[in-house]
Amino acid sequence: MKIPSSKYLIPALVLAAGLHPAIAQEASGPKTAPKKPISLDLSAIDATADPCTDFYQYACGNWRKNNPIPGDQTRWGRFNELAEYNNYLLYSELKAAADSPRTPLQKKYGDYYAACMNTSLADRLGAKPIEPILQEIASWNDRKHLATLFGETENRYAMGYLFAFGSDQDQKDSSKQIGEVDQAGLGLPDRDYYLNKDERSTKLREQYLEHMTRMFTLTGDSPEQAAKEARSVLAIETALAEGSMARVDRRNPANVYHIMTIAELESLTPDFDWKVYLAAKKQSGLATVNVATPGFFKAMNRQIETADLNDLKSYLRWHTIHRYAPNLSDVFVQENFHFYAATLAGQKELAPRWKRCTQATDRALGEAVGQDWVAKNFPPAAKDNMEKLVKALEAALDQDIQHLDWMSDATKVEAKKKLDAFRDKIGYPEKWRDYSSVKVERDNPVGNVQQVAAFDDRRDLAKIGQPVDEKEWDMTPPTVNAYYNPAMNDINFPAGILQPPFYDFKIDPAANFGAIGVVIGHEMTHAFDDQGSQYDPQGNVRSWWTDEDKKKFDERTGCEAKEYDGFEVAPGQNLNGKLTLGENTADNGGLRIAYQALMSTLAEQNASTTARIDNYTPAQRYFLGFGQVWCENVTEQAARLRARTDPHSAGRWRTNGSVQNFDEFGKAFGCKVGQPMMPANACRVW
Repeated sequence: MKIPSSKYLIPALVLAAGLHPAIAQEASGPKTAPKKPISLDLSAIDATADPCTDFYQYACGNWRKNNPIPGDQTRWGRFNELAEYNNYLLYSELKAAADSPRTPLQKKYGDYYAACMNTSLADRLGAKPIEPILQEIASWNDRKHLATLFGETENRYAMGYLFAFGSDQDQKDSSKQIGEVDQAGLGLPDRDYYLNKDERSTKLREQYLEHMTRMFTLTGDSPEQAAKEARSVLAIETALAEGSMARVDRRNPANVYHIMTIAELESLTPDFDWKVYLAAKKQSGLATVNVATPGFFKAMNRQIETADLNDLKSYLRWHTIHRYAPNLSDVFVQENFHFYAATLAGQKELAPRWKRCTQATDRALGEAVGQDWVAKNFPPAAKDNMEKLVKALEAALDQDIQHLDWMSDATKVEAKKKLDAFRDKIGYPEKWRDYSSVKVERDNPVGNVQQVAAFDDRRDLAKIGQPVDEKEWDMTPPTVNAYYNPAMNDINFPAGILQPPFYDFKIDPAANFGAIGVVIGHEMTHAFDDQGSQYDPQGNVRSWWTDEDKKKFDERTGCEAKEYDGFEVAPGQNLNGKLTLGENTADNGGLRIAYQALMSTLAEQNASTTARIDNYTPAQRYFLGFGQVWCENVTEQAARLRARTDPHSAGRWRTNGSVQNFDEFGKAFGCKVGQPMMPANACRVW
């Protein structure tokens, strides 16, 4: 099964009359509704700062001073503000559905939420919900039958180990969906956490051992046995990390594409019976798979072959406990929070349970919950307006490509073909996902998690060998985010982000183009970043560049990578310019494209480019709208974690790094060449 990555990163009350008992423990939910964010907040500006020296401080200084990180967060920014507001609206829906459902769909997601909220049941059950899996592991005594064990645990409990197996589009023929196996199986956020020898990494590994030891003791192991198991797990995971491909290397599609027959895969991993495993997954007819990371599977096989059987059992037990810890009793929840949120990311408090259960229900049944959320919060007019914005940005990107002085006419023709082939997906899916086969029980929270995971696994594997569904979404409607999918060549903007501070139809175009306009341009530019540029209009990995143009492109992206390498996010911790290259390229390109779209829109409307609102010109309001999207405060621990694992740069550098590469910013604020925000030699790709 596909194992979710870490990025897709809870006082009893008196029972009130008429209230369903399953959610009585925290029936009140939030005490007050969060304030709805606003676009272009003038009170956020630090007028004492010089925008030509540090534009981020100018645009966000007062906001950062007045918005400390809440105790249940590791980062607090404008995205979080809107996510909190959307989450509250979603909570209101879920609470109503849990208490008085009006449709079968509301009954399903209301029961899921209610089961999650039932703290007394979770505490009463303790670790019992995972005991059947632990018993399966305990009874396993023949490493030759490991594939049988994996097939059974995945099918019965939706619990996967060591590697990820699922469907993906074929890089060479994006109309085909193929099977793929990939590296997984680590408990720390990245391979480097195991391999780096610095003092900070060494300390974190010690804390990880302590955390695993405490978790094992919560399942009934003695402290001595738990400590031994923890050391065994760390040894196996370290060996897997040594065989894992680095994040930067994974950015090259060619590095993660190795089509093999099942016989070749079995030759690569002779100690794992793939035929037995695939039969259990109902994939016996699979002739070939993409082995994304062959080096990892060699390392995995060495562990299956040589590790002590009891050590392997400890590894499997640990990942079972870790997978379900947030759904078990409070002692498991608290210990899981202590290491993964507090230690790794600096979070001070566990988020209230209503927040966690709202987010969990959205992740599990997002297109069920999303149907009702969209009906209330995303009117047709909002979708129509967004479609117009997208078309304006596409026209601006077309203009940008045609006027590039470093690209030949031959490559421009191919770039134009790719742009014209964009699929625009706005707000929510055209067809909602069918959850009718998912069984949800109000008194079985862990069982519900397993049911949804099994449903997702079956739905994913059923894609193998089938036509690609071009209308499928990877984000739920309330999500405050957006994405570009290179294999689909589509841009996706969930309804959740299409509101203040990103978009407000009541204010001037300059502020909107600076906020949501740059987001749109950002996603479009991903089609032409270091990764996206390797895919053709149909989503196939194919070079459509002339050799000379590709050389010039690489020189320009190299300038950005080196530039962002120099940006510090915490003492002694800089960004990784190669890891963040795609996002930085998209930020820089999106800023230029949206600015061109704004100027074209103002010209079409015969509107002034100098008339001031709140004493700011349209160009200045545009850049303020952009900068304020990235206002944020972040814990030092989270800043370090993100610098090592997140392909996105920190908010300060998403802002300053982009504006210092765009001369129109310097012109708008009267900067002089040589000032920090208007360097003499700037980087530019798009």
